[in-house]
Amino acid sequence: MDIITNIIGIVGVSFIILAYFMVQSERMKSTDIVFPTLNLCGASLILFSLFWHWNLPSVIMEIIWIGISLMGIRRNMKK
Repeated sequence: MDIITNIIGIVGVSFIILAYFMVQSERMKSTDIVFPTLNLCGASLILFSLFWHWNLPSVIMEIIWIGISLMGIRRNMKK
């Protein structure tokens, strides 16, 4: 299970890095719904992996990241 949870966490990190890269390289706007969706998926996968490799500061950060991502998705859906 250790390797599987690490892979899941790495996929989550990849989603967040991809979202950030796409915005910084101007291939995507931070206002596009894809940006908070990638961040939500990434943070959720990292949080999942943290249940097996507990780290309280990281758990807090991912929960906040999920909340901010949900705000972005909500904002996009209101448009």
